[in-house]
Amino acid sequence: MSDETTNGAVAPAAEAAGPAFTVEKIYVKDVSFEVPGAPAVFAENVQPELQLNLNQRVQRLGENAFEVVLGVTLSCKAGDKTAYVAEVQQAGIFGLIGLEPQAVDVLLGTQCPNILFPYVRQLVSDLVQAGGFPPFFLQPINFEALYAESLRQRAAQGGEGQLANSEPVGNA
Repeated sequence: MSDETTNGAVAPAAEAAGPAFTVEKIYVKDVSFEVPGAPAVFAENVQPELQLNLNQRVQRLGENAFEVVLGVTLSCKAGDKTAYVAEVQQAGIFGLIGLEPQAVDVLLGTQCPNILFPYVRQLVSDLVQAGGFPPFFLQPINFEALYAESLRQRAAQGGEGQLANSEPVGNA
């Protein structure tokens, strides 16, 4: 029996394969940053109002591959003017092999966004600061609680559908 080496990691022998969760790729799918009122907005002396919108989409790419996209839109208003809008869609391709459908649903709804979140947080912070504004740090998000709420909503709608087979809707 021989083990193959891929990128310095030892791949397990095929006969030892069982259930697996893998991160295949993490990438930025879309980024936008706008400062519509520049340069006048920098002279505003009002307390900014921030609004954060979070959403998650899951798309099945193959039998055992899924794309998960974690989207964040951060809007900042200074008075009645928009100071900036930052939109980030951070994506990942995840392999889920040999898992029960419920376990796949849980991983897609909790673990995958937890993996993507640090990338979103860094990108949003960098964009805001590069735009000439004070740093903004996204606070930790409890994806387990959001997933539990989505289960309650799905049950209330009479559907037992799973993330892997559903259309993207609303917030995560």
